Amino acid sequence: MGTTKQRRPAIEGWYTAEDGAVRLLGTRCASCGTPYFPRNELACRNPGCTGPKDGSELAEYAFSGRGTVWSYADSRYKPPPPYVSPDPFVPYTVAAVELEAERMVVLGQVVPGVGVDGLAVGMAVELTEGVLYEDDETAYTVWMWRPIS
Repeated sequence: MGTTKQRRPAIEGWYTAEDGAVRLLGTRCASCGTPYFPRNELACRNPGCTGPKDGSELAEYAFSGRGTVWSYADSRYKPPPPYVSPDPFVPYTVAAVELEAERMVVLGQVVPGVGVDGLAVGMAVELTEGVLYEDDETAYTVWMWRPIS
C-alpha cells in the first residue's frame, strides 16, 4: 500500500494555493499601489510615490493569477545550486508572463508537457501548482504557468 507524500512549497511564503487558487504573494505600497514580487519589506522604490519612505505603507498582497506570455525559452541545462532539480535532470520551459492586473512581468516554469512549440507571445496563461522536486517523504512545489484553453 502506497502512502501520499506531503506537499509543501519549495520556497515558503512566495505563493499560496488555498482553495485551488494559486496566487503569488508579495507586497504593495498602500500610498501609490506599486506591487513587489518577491516581497519588499524596506520601503516603496517608486520614485513618484509620495508616501512614507520607511516601509510602513507596504502591505501583504496576493497577485492576480492570470496574464499573457511576454517571452519564453527552453531550459535544457541543469541550473547550478541553490536551484534543486530532479535527478536525472529533465529539460523544462520557462515563461515571462505579464500579470493581468499588475502589468508587471514574472518569470516561472511552464507546466510539464508544454514546450516552446506550445507557447506564443501574447498567449493567455494562468497560475497553477506543480512539483519542482521530491524526496522520500515530500513533494516540493512551485507555481507554474498553464495555457488557458
